[in-house]
Amino acid sequence: MSGKITINGQVIDFTDEKNILAVARKAGIDIPTLCYHPELTIAGACRLCVVEIERMGIQASCSTAPVDGMVVYTNSERVNRVRKMVLELLLANHDRECTTCDSSGACKLQKYANDYGIKRLRYPSRTVKAPLDTSSLSVVRDPNKCILCGLCVRVCKEKQGIGVWDFKNRGSRTEIVAAMDQPLAESSCINCGQCIAVCPCGALTSNSSAIEEVWAAIRDPKKTVVCQIAPAPRAALGEEFGLGSVDVTGKIVAALRRIGFNKVFDTAFAADMTTVEESNEFLARLVKGENLPLFTSCCPGWVKYAEEFHPELLNNLSSCRSPQQMFGSVLKKKYSKDLGIAPEDMFVVSIMPCTAKKYEARRPEFMTEGSYDVDAVLTTVEAARMFREAGIIFDALEDSEFDQPMQQTTGSGVLFGTTGGVMESVVRYVAGKLLNAEGRVDVEFTRGMEDTKIASINVGDNKLTLAVVNGLAAAEELIKKIQSGELTVHAVEVMACPGGCVGGGGQPFQNDGERRQARAREIYNIDAKLVLHKAQDNEDLDKIFEKYWGGCCNHETHHDLHTHYRPKKRIAGNEILIKDGEGPEITVCLGEGCLKKGSLAVVEKLLALPVKVKGVFCLESCGDGVSVKVNSQIQNVKAENVMEAIKANCGCNCSTCL
Repeated sequence: MSGKITINGQVIDFTDEKNILAVARKAGIDIPTLCYHPELTIAGACRLCVVEIERMGIQASCSTAPVDGMVVYTNSERVNRVRKMVLELLLANHDRECTTCDSSGACKLQKYANDYGIKRLRYPSRTVKAPLDTSSLSVVRDPNKCILCGLCVRVCKEKQGIGVWDFKNRGSRTEIVAAMDQPLAESSCINCGQCIAVCPCGALTSNSSAIEEVWAAIRDPKKTVVCQIAPAPRAALGEEFGLGSVDVTGKIVAALRRIGFNKVFDTAFAADMTTVEESNEFLARLVKGENLPLFTSCCPGWVKYAEEFHPELLNNLSSCRSPQQMFGSVLKKKYSKDLGIAPEDMFVVSIMPCTAKKYEARRPEFMTEGSYDVDAVLTTVEAARMFREAGIIFDALEDSEFDQPMQQTTGSGVLFGTTGGVMESVVRYVAGKLLNAEGRVDVEFTRGMEDTKIASINVGDNKLTLAVVNGLAAAEELIKKIQSGELTVHAVEVMACPGGCVGGGGQPFQNDGERRQARAREIYNIDAKLVLHKAQDNEDLDKIFEKYWGGCCNHETHHDLHTHYRPKKRIAGNEILIKDGEGPEITVCLGEGCLKKGSLAVVEKLLALPVKVKGVFCLESCGDGVSVKVNSQIQNVKAENVMEAIKANCGCNCSTCL
């Protein structure tokens, strides 16, 4: 549908725009909104985007489609009166301690209140404050600041396919809570922080407790404080200081030295290390024909999703640690000895675009002699906050270089910062190893912001079908096609966040499609400017492999640079008595994974038997079927064979009771 509408006296053509809001924005007319996001479904919840339409009156511009000949006013007296009333009502129910809010300065509610001159409220403020949820290592929820826009609910359901957040109660008692109204840490949250990225008013923020830990370490004379910088922050941190989405790597290094870091390294070095280890792992699987397709394991949000919802895929995940954890392992296990200090006396800090990295750093798998390999993770925004706290004038800094002996990086390592970058890095390595390809090897199909990209390429005698996916809802659709046999692929790169790491939950606000594209462009610009483009061209990396492990891809590197993942409990909770009976006690897993495999059908079979049937939210023994516990023995069954399985393990007179 196309046509013309008149907005504030300006005639504007429209084509495929779905609402008046989009048409106005295309014409450079700003209409305020708190609940609208162009990548999510329309809710029309905040009513701030109202406009006046001739013969229609006041309407929400986000949910009203343009019609040819329509006449619209975005700033009439009636419109402004309604918007001010809406803002007052929202502010009356909002904790207005702006000076202590993490989102102060980036809060849209704060901005609109200033824009519309809201100085006093006609409505009473809320008097009872709800407690904060600080249980998560990654996300802090402040219900007192929530304006019920529902963006967190929609992004978690639509982009991530998980649905951790949802509405509870109705009317004035409405609130947004985690699933089953439990602490966020006990939910199926994967810590990606996409809810933070869309929250307009500070109700959801990053857990910033690491900032004080880092300052304490810097001020401790016994600590050697080391920092690593991921690829994505270098293309985004400048936004915090008005520089835009440009490469500010040198300034970040200089700022870190100013505030007291002893050593500063580039995580792109460890990304090259990951490329070497993961590429050889992939080639070995191809030769053996085992555990294919290989899924990347760089993204901790995706890894946790696989542990909770797809434990059957854990053998398909690359055993490689993420670049963050590889570097942490190298620093604590090897480099600390070079410096003559104990691992516990080295404090390793990561600057990451990702809130899930905070969770990853606290995984028990990643420790050396009782010390975490990475002690603290700062998001891009938190690093900028530390620079401001130190009084650093960021844009006036002279560039500084990373420290030796792990200084050299390649374009492949930098590409880890955007969706498709890991896959392109692997293809570059494989092309160089199998085909002796020299110079640049660009892989065009991996690039772009589409949520799913699939292509087949020829590498020597091998025809490889590769997939790149970002956003876990899209990943779930891809997994279904692979498991059903509809699609056969050899390797899959998965990034939990839209756009990959450039769109991580720890990146500056606004974190939308336009900003993600700008950051990704800068990542590719950095790659284009670098002399080296393939991981095997990194001479510093070759020296480190040889010095610490006698080369790459051997038993020693596997011990220090790889790991294994296990199924995890999805929902904490007690057993539920489904049916009481005098026969043996049988417990059926009702977790997400087993529900998908038919646990309800298993329960229906058991209800016809004289047995006691219980349900539990996870037995933590995921496999090919439904997890069932009989007399303390856990096995995986299906509805068609559950009877035989119980007869074999119940320990009673089965011919009588079954």
